[in-house]
Amino acid sequence: MSANTYHRAPDVIEEAPPGCPMHEQWSPLDDDYLTDPYPIAAALRDEHPVFYAKELGHVVVTKMADIETVFMNPDIYASTNVQDPIYPLVPEASEILGVEDFDPIAVMSNRPEPDHARIRVYTRQGFSIRRLKSLEDYMRERATELLDQMIESGSPAEFVKALAFPLPAEIMFRFIGFPPEDDAMIKSWCVNRKAFSWGKPTAEEQVEIANGMVEYWRYCRAFVAERRDKREDDFCSELLDAHDADPDPDNGTGISYHEVESVVYGISFAGHDPVTALMCNTLRCMLPRRDQWDALCADPSLAMAAVHETIRFESPQIGWRRVTTQATTLGGIDLPAGTRLYLNFAAANHEPDIFEDPTTFDINRKNASRNISFGKGIHHCLGAALARMEARIALELLSQRLPSLRLVDDQTLDFFPNITFRGPDALELEWDEQ
Repeated sequence: MSANTYHRAPDVIEEAPPGCPMHEQWSPLDDDYLTDPYPIAAALRDEHPVFYAKELGHVVVTKMADIETVFMNPDIYASTNVQDPIYPLVPEASEILGVEDFDPIAVMSNRPEPDHARIRVYTRQGFSIRRLKSLEDYMRERATELLDQMIESGSPAEFVKALAFPLPAEIMFRFIGFPPEDDAMIKSWCVNRKAFSWGKPTAEEQVEIANGMVEYWRYCRAFVAERRDKREDDFCSELLDAHDADPDPDNGTGISYHEVESVVYGISFAGHDPVTALMCNTLRCMLPRRDQWDALCADPSLAMAAVHETIRFESPQIGWRRVTTQATTLGGIDLPAGTRLYLNFAAANHEPDIFEDPTTFDINRKNASRNISFGKGIHHCLGAALARMEARIALELLSQRLPSLRLVDDQTLDFFPNITFRGPDALELEWDEQ
C-alpha cells in the first residue's frame, strides 16, 4: 500500500509508550462524553496533560501549548493518519476497499511535505479572500430563501433540515460543481465517511460503509472526467485548468490528474459537515442566553464574535490526530516513532490559563479566536474562513428576522458517535408568529 494512500486502517491497536500515564477506560466515544465532553476533558487535562487512552489506542494531548507544538512541527508530528480509521477493519470491508479502482490518494489534510505545500497552492486559490467575497452574496441569497421557507412553514421547525444542512452542503457542492440533484446522495456518502474515519462502526456497518465509499470515489472520478471534457465555472474546472498548465508534479510544481480527483473526493466532506455543526452549536450557545441574543439582535455586527466564541466554547471540531515520525518528548512523556496522538481540543479550548472563566460563554471575550479548533501551521483548516462566513451570515439573518427565536424546551439532542466532529443531529426551534 502506498504511503500516500488516502485511508490506511491500522493492523493492530498500539500499546502505551513505556512510562506514559494510562487511562484504562475513557474514550471520546463514551455516551457521557458525546453528550457533554467539556467537564470530562477538563478533568482529564488536570489529571494528566498527556496520557494513553487504552480504549482509543492513542496518546491523548490536552494542553494548548503541547497541541500547538504538535501542529508547528509537522516533520516530527505527521498528519498522515487524520483520515484513517481508528480501529482495524474486518476482512470483508478490507476486501471491498481493496478493489483495483478504489485508489484515492492523500492530498491535503493527510499529505506530508513537500507535496502538501505544492497541492495547497492550487486548493488555496479556490478559497481565496476574493473568491469568498464573490460567494458571499450567493450565500446570503440562498440562506434568505431557506429561511423564508422555514418561516412560511411555521413554528416550530427542525433547523438542521431547514437550513443548517442544505446551506453549507449546497454552497460546497456548487463550489465544486456537483449538480443539485445529487445532493442527498452525496450527503449520505459523507455520513459514511464520518463513521469510517472517526467512529467505531460494527462489522456489518463497516461493510456497508466500504461499499458506499467505493461508490462515492467512483462518482467523484466520473464527475472529474466529465469536467475534463466540459469545463464550467467551478473549483473542479479550475483544478483541471491548473493540471493542464502544469501536469507533472515530479518537477516540484503542478498537480496531477489523480490528485485533482482526490481533492474533489476529500473536500466534499470537509467543506460542509462541520459548518452544519457550527451553525447549530452557535444557536445552542446564543439562544438560552437571552441577554447576548438580544445584544446580537440590536447589533448584528456582533455575529462574528459570537461565531468565534462558539468555536472555542462549543466547537464543531473537538479533536484531531497526528502520528510521530521519530522518537520525541511531548509534555514530559517520551514517545517512540509511530505513536498515534489524539489532540483534545475540548480540553485546550477551555484551558483556564488561556481563557478567563472558560466555562462561561461570552461573545465579548477578547481572545476567543485564540481557540485551536481549526488547527495551526501548514495544515490550518483550508475552509475555516468559509465556515465562519457561512455561520455569520446565518446568524445575522436569524437574529434580524426572528428576534423571538428560541430552543424548543425539553428536546433531547443526539450526537453522531465520532471522535472529531460535534453537532446535534437535529435542533428544534420555535418563535412567535409574526
